[in-house]
Amino acid sequence: MSSEPRRVVVVGAGIVGLAAAWYLRKLGFEVVVVDRGRPHRDGCSFGNAGMLVPSHVIPLAAPGMVSLGLRMMTKPSSPFYIKPRASMDLIRWMWLFKSACTQGHVDRAAPLLRDLHFRSRELYQELEAELPGGFGLVTRGLLMLCKTQKFLDEEAESARYAKSIGVRAEILDRKATAELDPEITMDVVGSVHHQDDCHLSPNKLMASLQQQLESDHVEFQWHTSATGIEFEGDRIRAVSTDQGMVEGDEFVICSGIWSSGIARDVDVSLPMQAGKGYSMTVEQPRQLPRLCSLLGEARVAATPIGECVRFGGTMEMAGIDESITEARVQGIREAVPQYFPEFHSEDLRGSPVWSGLRPCSPDGLPYLGRTNRWKNLIVSTGHAMMGISLALVSGELVAEFAAGRTPSVERLSLASPDRYR
Repeated sequence: MSSEPRRVVVVGAGIVGLAAAWYLRKLGFEVVVVDRGRPHRDGCSFGNAGMLVPSHVIPLAAPGMVSLGLRMMTKPSSPFYIKPRASMDLIRWMWLFKSACTQGHVDRAAPLLRDLHFRSRELYQELEAELPGGFGLVTRGLLMLCKTQKFLDEEAESARYAKSIGVRAEILDRKATAELDPEITMDVVGSVHHQDDCHLSPNKLMASLQQQLESDHVEFQWHTSATGIEFEGDRIRAVSTDQGMVEGDEFVICSGIWSSGIARDVDVSLPMQAGKGYSMTVEQPRQLPRLCSLLGEARVAATPIGECVRFGGTMEMAGIDESITEARVQGIREAVPQYFPEFHSEDLRGSPVWSGLRPCSPDGLPYLGRTNRWKNLIVSTGHAMMGISLALVSGELVAEFAAGRTPSVERLSLASPDRYR
């Protein structure tokens, strides 16, 4: 870098954007963050399950996912649904998704996801000590709870695959599962304990990180929507917004599902679909688990956050639509007592329902890196359900790209933002 700090414009103030700003400032960049929302907001980074998941080395695009999705779509309360609609973007996304659902893709993607998750976990442990008050990082692992032996056998196979590439997992029977988390009554045949997984409070993380960035002279431009990009030759000159032009030397697109539209203006193709998820936080739960868990067959996450429990799930692809579908929410309410019999579905009815749009790429990998089309454009989006988990490593890599350094994670060509040109 030159003696004068270069100005980096980060488009998006979710956890991925805040992480990018954090590591850019560490390398001495001048940073301005542009976001369509308010300083106090509740976007996708706030209401999620707050899980760090090195166990998730198998991407969303994997063998069997197409048929599983088709079966789930027959139920109005199922955890997965694609709303039929006349959309060429959706048709293209579905074709690319189907093409990626191969074992070869899994074998290529898994080592990259492993390395990204583990590096991000390390960075979270450092950040927990660095931010005043921390953000409730708990490193006790995650339980994949299984109601049926069939599902436990399937998860055991996935665990063996994860172990083959260095990710720890232990298969537990009913008794061992209960002994690992005795604070909560469970009705399961067994579980897989993913020892490397963690959980945290997303709200504390976002608030503390934003406050520290503001104290470190990062400029935030709120209520500011990107409307286009101005360029000269092969370089971006400025982001055009509804509040005026924002100029810079480097630009980072990390605005979640809205990234596709921004990138399209500069001929960068980032096919994504919005995967809507829901959550409810029970403030006075009947029981409080010590570990976070996934209610396997129901695909519902359960995370203890302080003295509360957050239940979340579903992958509803209905376009950029943040409205609440009651049938999906009811599916979460009905799933919880099946695994935690001390809970009643009514326990969740009084809790406010949050929804957020996850940016889902067709191959289950994020878009992360520079584009060939523009010399000063970096992309960090498409993290789907792993936004919190992969945010810090993504931010570190963004800063490395901006500084012209060799990326600290290998195999990043798989996550290239140019892979669908």
